[in-house]
Amino acid sequence: MEKSCSLVVHFDKGTPALATEIKEALEGNDVTSKIEALKKAIMLLLNGETIPQLFITVIRYVLTCDDHTVQKLLLLYLEITDKTDSRGKVLPEMILICQNLRNNLQSPNEFIRGVTLRFLCRINESEIVEPLIPSILSNLEHRHPFVRRNAVLAVMSVYKLPQGEQLLDSAPEIVEKFLASEQDPSSKRNAFLMLFSCSQDRAVNYLFSNIDRIIDWGEQLQMIVLELIKKVCRNNKGEKGKYIKIIISLLSANSTAVVYECAGTLVSLSSAPTAIKAAASTYCQLLLSQSDNNVKLIVLDRLNELKSSNREIMVDMVMDVLRALVTPNHDIRRKTIDIALELITPKNIDQVVMMLKKEVVKTQNGEQEKNGEYRQMLVQAIHTCAIKFPEVASTVVHLLMDFLGDTNVASAMDVVVFVREIIETNPKLRVSIITRLLDTFYQIRAARVCSCALWIIGEYCLSLSEVESGIATIKQCLGDLPFYTISEDGEGQETSKAVQQVNSTTVSSRRPAILADGTYATQSAALETAMSPPTLVQGSLSSIGNLRSLILSGDFFLGAVVACTLTKLVLRLEEVQTSKVEVNKATSQTLLITVSMLQLGQSSVLPHPIDNDSHDRIVLCMRLLCNTGDEIRKIWLQSCRQSFVKMLADKQRRETEEIKAKAQISNAQPDDLIDFYHLKSRKGMSQLELEDEVQDDLKRATGEFTKDADDANKLNRILQLTGFSDPVYAEAYVTVHHYDIVLDVTVINRTKETLQNLCLELATMGDLKLVERPQNYTLAPESSKQIKANIKVSSTETGVIFGNIVYETSSNVLERTVIVLNDIHIDIMDYIAPASCADVAFRTMWAEFEWENKVAVNTVLQDEREFLGHIIKSTNMKCLTPPSALEGECGFLAANLYAKSVFGEDALVNVSIEKQGDGKLSGYIRIRSKTQGIALSLGDKITLKQKGSA
Repeated sequence: MEKSCSLVVHFDKGTPALATEIKEALEGNDVTSKIEALKKAIMLLLNGETIPQLFITVIRYVLTCDDHTVQKLLLLYLEITDKTDSRGKVLPEMILICQNLRNNLQSPNEFIRGVTLRFLCRINESEIVEPLIPSILSNLEHRHPFVRRNAVLAVMSVYKLPQGEQLLDSAPEIVEKFLASEQDPSSKRNAFLMLFSCSQDRAVNYLFSNIDRIIDWGEQLQMIVLELIKKVCRNNKGEKGKYIKIIISLLSANSTAVVYECAGTLVSLSSAPTAIKAAASTYCQLLLSQSDNNVKLIVLDRLNELKSSNREIMVDMVMDVLRALVTPNHDIRRKTIDIALELITPKNIDQVVMMLKKEVVKTQNGEQEKNGEYRQMLVQAIHTCAIKFPEVASTVVHLLMDFLGDTNVASAMDVVVFVREIIETNPKLRVSIITRLLDTFYQIRAARVCSCALWIIGEYCLSLSEVESGIATIKQCLGDLPFYTISEDGEGQETSKAVQQVNSTTVSSRRPAILADGTYATQSAALETAMSPPTLVQGSLSSIGNLRSLILSGDFFLGAVVACTLTKLVLRLEEVQTSKVEVNKATSQTLLITVSMLQLGQSSVLPHPIDNDSHDRIVLCMRLLCNTGDEIRKIWLQSCRQSFVKMLADKQRRETEEIKAKAQISNAQPDDLIDFYHLKSRKGMSQLELEDEVQDDLKRATGEFTKDADDANKLNRILQLTGFSDPVYAEAYVTVHHYDIVLDVTVINRTKETLQNLCLELATMGDLKLVERPQNYTLAPESSKQIKANIKVSSTETGVIFGNIVYETSSNVLERTVIVLNDIHIDIMDYIAPASCADVAFRTMWAEFEWENKVAVNTVLQDEREFLGHIIKSTNMKCLTPPSALEGECGFLAANLYAKSVFGEDALVNVSIEKQGDGKLSGYIRIRSKTQGIALSLGDKITLKQKGSA
């Protein structure tokens, strides 16, 4: 059986000391040897060793030593050694130490007195303490505060013993008199703590008799005062009005710890607007005055809780909260912005946006690290503000467009997405946005940002001047045609190396991209990193625009986007341009550009040829320019934007549904008590008390105090651990909070006998760990006891908690009765909460965590369609790809296959095959399965059979 321990010392088990060596050292006259021997004995006892023959040696040779270190170690030894037998009776030899303890309490040395009094605070045997009570009380009048403060704690520990009230019945009165005359802050704190724990009425009387001097008390005493107020108000809510005045007066204390506790206490006790505003102001002051980032995060959590319950009051504090953005820590900034975004209203939106704009401008200086991440955070916040209040978009959109060429690709991507949404939702800004976008397009250095900006240009350039400017801007960024010369093609690898030097940080890659629905699409695209300044090389690469350099790096997906944008602009030019000559000129120039990109992709200048998808897309644009029809024109010029509008509407609908789901609807029950505020007596009530009463009445009337759903949920979490016929009945209420599990076990003695040494023994299976073992209890006949056990969860796996209840009866002490408890199963769903994330974040995590297994494919087949046919036949799969998608030239081909018989009905197999230069096929198969919304990695393998060989 493990015992409670009040002392922890590191022990090196590699070199254990022998009991005989310790005994010989203690019997000698060398003080240094005695000190080392006592230390070794203490460490052995703390680690479960028993040295019964050592106690008499300590009494004979150590008790009489006058060295202060020896006396201190002696008290530690006496603290941890067994002082009772198996029946709980005090050992007879323990009486021998009482005289020594009395001598210590009367010692002329303050240190000896103080450590002895501290030792007595940890003694639970009344037989040892009873003879020492007069000496303990005499130390309350000692001249040194170190002795007095420990004497008060000793009095409190004696009074808390099971027979303490009989041993020292006048302790509260003695301590009250001591408190009235004491000047030392620590001694006053200990005395007030004793009254708070043992005689609450006397503590309250002392508090109100010194209410004017509370602000001058020490920090420790003020903290105990707050604990007393919370305890009193919890038991008697009707008296909290007079205590709130004390809390508000303590808000001006010098200690930040006291001020923080005051704000928390004020929020927990009062709902009055004045009190909530005072607490919020205090938190905001702490947010600015404290330099520790951990303290700032804790204060922001408190402000977030206030925002949830008192949003109307917190709305006025939003600018004070935003002042925390001066902290360079990104976690603090992110949490600050999240709180502020939920507090924006038409009244304060202009101030909030102005503050965010100033912060965006500050990020341009480049002095701080991670300015790009902070700028991305600010852009997203401004985006949210503009969606909620479209009228502010005009004040920020042009400022943010200066960051389209940001070296931080994520930040630039957020800007262009924001611009894309604003240009659709704010028709008045379209002309100015298009003009600004065309002016700054050459600054964009990231392929993804260029693609989105090109889509905006293709969709929203409507007038003749805008269309012509759009075509001219794209042509300027593409540079002179062709993209390479015949001499460069002849040079082969040398030119390829030169082209690769154009952009040192943008490297072509072929990889599958994860779509919003979790499926894969493969594209040949540049890595999404910022483009470094181009290196000047010979030939046509001497003056390179952003589009030209990205295409020359092998990004033909961007080339396909350029072709589609130019096609849209030419189609729209046919509608707005009356001159056929100009239309034909623009058409021919677009055809020349698309042909040049195809020629570049099929040449040996670049290390990787153009992918099949981009090739087909560019060819489609060429065919469309040569032969246009009304139906095709409608699809290209109208359907794309209509799809985008539907996407925005769907996004708005989902956000509205989330807001409605978060809104709590609470109603008062038919039989609830209703208090009429106007009929209440206001005599002797301050304005703050009146406000608090009003707020309580409002909450009671709207049902905010009712927790019927919580009570019903609590009943569902009660588990029966023993049977109704067992002598001890036990049931547990399981509380799961994040990765902490708390078992609140109720134990009922159903017998007519007293149960001694009753212990709840628990053990765990799985990744669960019992933090603290419950202690032993004595249970009277037909009485009950609440026992708590804490358990830590270390992984997301199902665990089991099992155990026994062991006890002894007063009639038969030698026999221990064991009752086996029912198992408690802790399910993973108890500590996993549902959450949502954006598509971009989901794709990033999906790619990072590697959910699926990859199966390498190596075959002698040279035809993709033939290879896919063998897969379908050998694995009995059904092809989901339309037959038309499998037709076309040999190159890159991707097909989604549904594995019915091999991997189960919910498995999704993605096959990607590519023809190499030598004509052989290579690629991979990705297997992904979803079970109840959780992505799992499958360990299954595919066996591909070709001509009888595996």
